[in-house]
Amino acid sequence: MSAASPEDLVRAVRAAGVRDERLLGAIRAIPRAGFVPAEQAGSAYLDRPVPIPHGLVTTQPSLSAVMIGGLALSGDEHVLEVGTGLGFQTAMVAYLAADVVSIEWWPDLVEQARENLDRLGVRNVELLVGDGSRGVPGRAPYDAVLVSAAYPGVPPLLVEQLRTGGRLVQPIGPGGREDVVAFRRTASGLERERVLIPARFVRLRGEYGFPP
Repeated sequence: MSAASPEDLVRAVRAAGVRDERLLGAIRAIPRAGFVPAEQAGSAYLDRPVPIPHGLVTTQPSLSAVMIGGLALSGDEHVLEVGTGLGFQTAMVAYLAADVVSIEWWPDLVEQARENLDRLGVRNVELLVGDGSRGVPGRAPYDAVLVSAAYPGVPPLLVEQLRTGGRLVQPIGPGGREDVVAFRRTASGLERERVLIPARFVRLRGEYGFPP
């Protein structure tokens, strides 16, 4: 069993270049051990992915933090998250924003994420099962969009559902070798701001992603 603690994650996130004290506070406050499979609890506070069902892994905490940091959340945003997983990243976004709509392809992951978030008392999250490449138009527009799966371009419906002035962060690439890119919606469309970090992600499934 690892003796690592939330402070070890905070140090890893700082080392990744994150300086936002609110974001570091979210890492410190949210117990990652409550968002990994029970058999992985001993590794929860190590800065690495852990395996979850369907051959997937959780996003490395420092990578999640860099991605969330790219949204520049101030606390009053309505956020769309594509790819709930087991809910740890969802909880961090919920800690930093007004509310989160999170959509996940796999129903069993949504159910587990819901249990994890309920156990922690996170109430400002709406979890949905569905095709994340289509977004959730019924809850749009969003102030920020966070996509935790890779595709060579940003799905057009996600751009449509983002407010002018809002930010979107997505791994851009074929799946397995990406640049995580921060975008901003302008009056004329989506503007690429900067590459946040190189990473490896699973492919985005769906109508505007890769075939299931």
